[in-house]
Amino acid sequence: MAEVSTSPRVLAEGQTFADVVLRIAHLTKQYGSRLAVNNLDMEVRRGEIFGFLGPNGAGKTTTIRMALGLISPTSGRVEILGRDVARDRAQILPRVGALVEQPALYLYMSGRDNLRAVGAVLGGVSEERIDAVLELVGLRGRGRDRVKTYSLGMKQRLGVAIALLQDPDLLILDEPANGLDPAGIVEMRDLMRRLSAAGKTVFISSHVLTEVQQICTRVAIISQGRLVTESTVDDLLKGQGGFCVTVERASEALALLRQTAWGQGARLDGQGRIITAAPDGRGRNLILYLVQAGFAPDTVAPESQDLESVFLRLTAGNGEVNE
Repeated sequence: MAEVSTSPRVLAEGQTFADVVLRIAHLTKQYGSRLAVNNLDMEVRRGEIFGFLGPNGAGKTTTIRMALGLISPTSGRVEILGRDVARDRAQILPRVGALVEQPALYLYMSGRDNLRAVGAVLGGVSEERIDAVLELVGLRGRGRDRVKTYSLGMKQRLGVAIALLQDPDLLILDEPANGLDPAGIVEMRDLMRRLSAAGKTVFISSHVLTEVQQICTRVAIISQGRLVTESTVDDLLKGQGGFCVTVERASEALALLRQTAWGQGARLDGQGRIITAAPDGRGRNLILYLVQAGFAPDTVAPESQDLESVFLRLTAGNGEVNE
């Protein structure tokens, strides 16, 4: 296998190799005749909160397990901080913290003692570091309480604290909000933001798309093991240049719009609003047309989308989404 250079090289304008914390290249995992991951390419950049999305069975967890060196790819490679995980796993994984599914905790022990126990396995972690991670995840005041008294959200945050013990550069979290109530989800959201502000790169696999939309800067969406898109959240949520119209007798107005050359693609959304293009792409021309046709609109605004609707469209509705 060719040597991987750790010296900076240009990847794109203003970006160097050193800016890419996690690089997945042509990654494939095959089980018999089934392709769980199919020629996947993806890059996660330093300091960002990156969302990794896909329907159940799309290959997300398999990809994460390959990234952590827990299973071997059929082909392709994973690089973390410029080094090949398959070749340099022992050297690179101490710089990675991971929470895959629910953390394994000793319920009869305190949160602090759980961290001490894991720290001992890692070769020793100072009390100062334990204090620091408890502070970071918001558990400093509960560190001496038994874990059995913790809420589910607190247990998840303790799991993140365990992942942070070695002060990793990259944090990989598989469904960190799984099973959390709304308060726990807010706690986890705030924690991700604190980690990002502290300079960590955070990679999140999640079904809770409303949270991903709020906290992630970029996302990758996969379906049936293949990459569907990798984009900033802002770019994904941009509309297609259309307008959202609230109007009485929407069905009648829709039928009229569909008779025009520019409005043939008009449709109703799930809330009974019309999504349509406009004459010459200008909202005021659309308002004028509707008023003259006897359909004075209550509101006309540029079309916007949420991440759930984009996700379902890009994966052809083949997925389960949790609110």
